[in-house]
Amino acid sequence: MKIAAQCSSPLLQKSLELFLDKHLSSYNKCDIVVRDEPCLDDDRCFYIGSDEKADLKKPFSKSQLILALEKHYAILNPEENIVINNIEKMDPAMDFDILEKRIESLTQEYQSNIIRAVKAFYEK
Repeated sequence: MKIAAQCSSPLLQKSLELFLDKHLSSYNKCDIVVRDEPCLDDDRCFYIGSDEKADLKKPFSKSQLILALEKHYAILNPEENIVINNIEKMDPAMDFDILEKRIESLTQEYQSNIIRAVKAFYEK
């Protein structure tokens, strides 16, 4: 999946570049064009906005963006069933499990750093 980002908002443009770094491509070679303004003339257009016509509403997470783009890509390329199968197999609760484990890991690391700092202070 090759994606081009063309947004009038510099903040959204930079966010998309960071989120989609592995998928970015030039406009001429892309499968999907992500824009922050509605476009009716291009099937490849993927509109991000706040209104009802948007393919993805703001605010969004990286995982929501990737999933929405994969669904859009599957619609544009129905012969590639691999993407559709992967989307159907994904469990929304799985994202939260990964997030919970990551938060737990960071919390434990933070706690051990605080304890280490307090011990170092009192050992002087």
